[in-house]
Amino acid sequence: MSLDSNNPLKTKSWLKLINHFKKIKDIHILEHFISDKSRGKKFSIKWKDFLLDFSKNNIDGETINLFQKLLNEINLKGSIEKYFSGEKINLTESRAVLHTALRADGMSKILVEGKNIMSEIVETRDKIKLFSHEVISGNYKGFKGDKIEAVVNIGIGGSELGPSMVVESLYHYKNHIKTYFISNVDGDHVQDIISDLLPEKTLFIIVSKTFTTTETLTNANTVREWFLKSAEEKDIPKHFVAVSSNVDEVINYGIDPDNIFPMWNWVGGRFSLWGSAGLSISLSIGYQNFSELLEGAREMDIHFKTSEYSENIPVILACISLWYNNFFNYHNHGIIAYSEYLKNFSKYLQQASMESNGKQTDRSGNFVNYETGQIIWGQTGSNAQHSFFQLLHQGTKIVPLDFIGFSKPLKGNNTHHNILMSNFFAQTKALMTGTFKTKVNDNHKFFNGNRPTNTILIEKLSPKNMGSLISLYEHKIFTLGLIWNIFSFDQFGVELGKKLAKIILSDINSGNYSGHDSSTESLLKEYIFGNK
Repeated sequence: MSLDSNNPLKTKSWLKLINHFKKIKDIHILEHFISDKSRGKKFSIKWKDFLLDFSKNNIDGETINLFQKLLNEINLKGSIEKYFSGEKINLTESRAVLHTALRADGMSKILVEGKNIMSEIVETRDKIKLFSHEVISGNYKGFKGDKIEAVVNIGIGGSELGPSMVVESLYHYKNHIKTYFISNVDGDHVQDIISDLLPEKTLFIIVSKTFTTTETLTNANTVREWFLKSAEEKDIPKHFVAVSSNVDEVINYGIDPDNIFPMWNWVGGRFSLWGSAGLSISLSIGYQNFSELLEGAREMDIHFKTSEYSENIPVILACISLWYNNFFNYHNHGIIAYSEYLKNFSKYLQQASMESNGKQTDRSGNFVNYETGQIIWGQTGSNAQHSFFQLLHQGTKIVPLDFIGFSKPLKGNNTHHNILMSNFFAQTKALMTGTFKTKVNDNHKFFNGNRPTNTILIEKLSPKNMGSLISLYEHKIFTLGLIWNIFSFDQFGVELGKKLAKIILSDINSGNYSGHDSSTESLLKEYIFGNK
C-alpha cells in the first residue's frame, strides 16, 4: 500500500494553524524571549552529540502543538513505518524507498517483494570493505604493477554530489589516496583532471545505475580513450570498476564482473551514498570511517522513527520550514555551516531537497493549490557574512536559516575556532534582535531583526556525526513531502531537458537548426556558423 493522500489545506489542523498564524505573525521573535526567560531551553532538543535550538523562530508552544495535531491527522507515524519497511511509497515509479536499509543493522529483516534484502546489502558492504582494504594497503596493483595512488569517481547527480560532499566534509580523516570527481560533461574539466593523473596508478569508478547516462558515459569514454593511449584493452579490468545495476552493459564495456558493485531500484540516486555509490568515500577515508558514517545515519533513523514529534529533530525542522514556506510565504531557506569542510553541504542539500519536493502534483494526481518545495542555498560562515548577509540582515526578503557549527575544532586551533564560533552565535542573535526598540537616528543603520534561525550545534565533525547530519535532512525532506502530499522520490522534472538536448545535439551535428522557436534557431545558427 502506498502513502495516504491528504490535501493538507482540507485538514482541521491546517485551519487552526491559519487562525493561529493570524494571531502570532506580527509578534517580534525577541518579544517571546522577553515574556519567557526559559524559552531557549524549552525550544531546544539535545540528542547524542547534537543540540538543536529552534527558539529563535516566529513560533510559540501552541504552534508546536498544532503541528503535532496536523501530523497525527495525516498519520505521519504510519507513513514512517511504510518508508522504512519497504512498501512502494514511490508509487509513480512503483518502487520502495530504502536508502535507510543501506545503513540498517545487518540482522534486520527488510522485505522487498517478499525477499529479505539485508543479505545482499551485507554482502555488498563486505565487498566494499575488502576492495577498499586491497586498494588502500597497496595489495591491489595496476597494469604495470604499481599501487593505486588516485581514484576518480565518474558520475553525475546523486552519483557525484553525495560522495564528493562527504569526501570533502571528512577530509580531515582522509588517507593517502587522492580522490577526484568528474561529473559535468564539460570537456575542459575532464581534461584538467586527467592531465594530472598517471594511468598506471589511477583507478576509475563509473557510477551509473543504468549505465546509459549521457554525461557519465561520455566522460567515461573520454577517460577510457585517454587510458588506452598508455595501456591496452586487457588492462581495463585493472583500472575501471563500476557501480551499476546494468551488469551486461558493464561487462561489454570491459569491466571485470568481480569489480561490479550493485545498485538497486529501491534506492534513488540522491540518497545513494550509503551503498556502492559511496565506494569512493570508503576508498578515500577507509572502510572503518565509512562504517561509522553509516552508524551515525542509522542512529538518526532510530531517533526519527521512535521520538515523539516534539522531541524529533527532523520533524521539528520540517514543521518550521513548512510554517515559513506556506504561512509566511518565505520560500527560500539558507544553510550556513561554520566549517570550511562543509562548503558544499548546501549544494548537496539543494539536490536532495529541490529534486525531491519541487513538485506540482499531489499524490492523487491533482495539481496542488499551495506552495511546495523550498529554494535551498547557502555557503560557509564566516565567508557568507562578507557576501550575502547584508541582504539577510537588512534586505526586504526574509530567509529562514539553519546555522550548523561544531564545539570542537579538528586541528586543535582554539584561537581560530573561538573567533569562528563567536561569529556563529553572534549572527543568530543579531538576526533576531536587530536594533529592536533602540533609537537609531540613521535609517541606513537600522536593523529590524526578527529574522528566524535554527542553530544546530554538534560536538565535532566526525564520520558518525556527519552521517547523522545527512540523515537528519533526509528525514526532514521526507516529512515535508508527506505534509505537502507529494511524491518526494521521483524526478520527472529532469527528463524533458535531456530529451530536447538529444534532438538539439543531432541538429548541431547535422548543421540543421530549423524546427525550433525563433530564439533557439538564432542561437543555434550563431553557435554552428557564427565563428566559421
